[in-house]
Amino acid sequence: MKIGFIGLGNMGGAIIGGIIGSGLFKPEDIIGFDKSLEMAAAARDKFHINIAKDNRDLVKHVDILVLAVKPVFAKEVITEIEKDTNEKTLIISIMAGKTIDFLEKAFGSSKAKIVRTMPNTPALVGEGCSAISVNANVSEDEKELALKIFNSFGKASLVPERLMDAVVAVSGSSPAFVFIFIEALADAAVEAGMPRKQAYMFAAQSVLGSAKLMLDTGRLPADLKDMVCSPGGTTIEGVRVLEEKGFRAAIMDAAKAVWEKSAKL
Repeated sequence: MKIGFIGLGNMGGAIIGGIIGSGLFKPEDIIGFDKSLEMAAAARDKFHINIAKDNRDLVKHVDILVLAVKPVFAKEVITEIEKDTNEKTLIISIMAGKTIDFLEKAFGSSKAKIVRTMPNTPALVGEGCSAISVNANVSEDEKELALKIFNSFGKASLVPERLMDAVVAVSGSSPAFVFIFIEALADAAVEAGMPRKQAYMFAAQSVLGSAKLMLDTGRLPADLKDMVCSPGGTTIEGVRVLEEKGFRAAIMDAAKAVWEKSAKL
């Protein structure tokens, strides 16, 4: 089985690294192409994959096609390859905002096997979170294969397509919110006299550890928050200030802005 990648940027590279590292695919079974010769060469040298001469050449030789280009180039790329794409090919799109209906119409086939996904940037360090939606032409085995591909560099979950805009908010865009939170925590530590580099380490590790604690224990965030908040202690005082400043509401409003924007793409 051959898998091909149109687009060898950060996210395409993260997926390739995951599937090779997990043993799901061997480098010789992976074909890539990128309009940037520099990116194509970098992917070839790093992962030892094959590089196609162009997009049309690539789609003729693969069983799975991953579209890892920016959404703005979606129509251009699909118009180029749609006549050379086999209806049996499993088409996986990571293009934000491009619906299954858009992809079916762009490929001009009601029989096309479409997997729409939304990974996020932590995929670059093997800790991605990906949502997966499929059309009616995708078999159970193909669905499981798609999950294996995206679980190879983090965690993946099936969702109905109507929830994809919510996924963009809670997963796709949220790393930016987390980085702002880490930066703000570090700024406070710097204000208290801590060196910047050390402040970033404390803040980032605390976020990482807190998330892992929740995922590994399966406990609700509220329970874990209460575990930290001792009666009359320092933490509950900080929580009080966050509530006064509308911390929760600000996060919810930001997420809502994201999913409303995503729905318009």
